[in-house]
Amino acid sequence: QFQLVESGGGLLQAGCSLRLSCAASVRAFSSYTMAWFRQPPGNEREFVASISWSGGNTAYADSVKRRFTISRDNAKNTVYLRMNSLKPEDTAVYYCAAGNLGHGGTFEAGYDYWGQGTQVTVSS
Repeated sequence: QFQLVESGGGLLQAGCSLRLSCAASVRAFSSYTMAWFRQPPGNEREFVASISWSGGNTAYADSVKRRFTISRDNAKNTVYLRMNSLKPEDTAVYYCAAGNLGHGGTFEAGYDYWGQGTQVTVSS
């Protein structure tokens, strides 16, 4: 069974940094496109960043470009999201997602497996 477990969320002040982790319990983790989405309070879930199976290709939402960095360690079955210069509008539940070979992109429908989410709250 494919499980994704996020960790690293918390409450912090604007301007601070945070790193989220997502551990996957699956064989052949390196064959999956991985992504982070987030759901702000009262809003729909939105794309944040994605990374290809090799880590060679990444994509970001405009709102997080140059502040967030997605990376992965295939030896540890883990994907990360480094978030710098956090803003109150980054407050959301952050979800990790995995897409089978050939899947991915910036839409939820491109991903086959989801974690339970981790809360990030940024105060001004």
